[in-house]
Amino acid sequence: MNCTSRQVRGAVITGTLTTLLALAPAATAQNPTAATSTSAATTLVFDKNQNDPTNSRLYVRKGTKLWATYRAGSGIGRKDDCVRAKGWMPNGNWKIKLKSRTYDGTLIKGYAVYLQDMKCSKGTLVRTEMFIHSEMNQNGSQGSSESRRWDGAGDYKSNGCVKLHPDDIQKMFRLLDRKEIGWPTHLRVVS
Repeated sequence: MNCTSRQVRGAVITGTLTTLLALAPAATAQNPTAATSTSAATTLVFDKNQNDPTNSRLYVRKGTKLWATYRAGSGIGRKDDCVRAKGWMPNGNWKIKLKSRTYDGTLIKGYAVYLQDMKCSKGTLVRTEMFIHSEMNQNGSQGSSESRRWDGAGDYKSNGCVKLHPDDIQKMFRLLDRKEIGWPTHLRVVS
């Protein structure tokens, strides 16, 4: 290879690299999840289904990688997030206050993630006692009463909390307990 060929080849490589570097920020801006990092945060996202709130999805992501998807419900089918004990969960970033495998509340028992209080979208009501939970006994087993026993798709209905199948909430806890994933600090609710 002569000197002129090397210069031309070097110029082509330099031009290609310059073009790629110039386009990279634009590609990242169009797809912000394209940038990855080994220290990327774990996110928990509840995506409300406009057509059927009891057939929504809860996603676990670490950076751009989707680790799990679970069917979840919120509310009894009402899309008004300002209706206590009937409407679905308001959009926003809900701080995780507590996570427990043996929660012993009046209504909620067993595997539960307790969330902060938050105002509804109209600001007329503060939604309190909101959880990610299922139907189970305090020790995570299935009970004999309706409120402690999972019977099927109708059990995705809730008083506004995010409700998962018992097997799915147990899987989610095991997944988030893994060192390479870790627990998020918030639940992001979107629709």
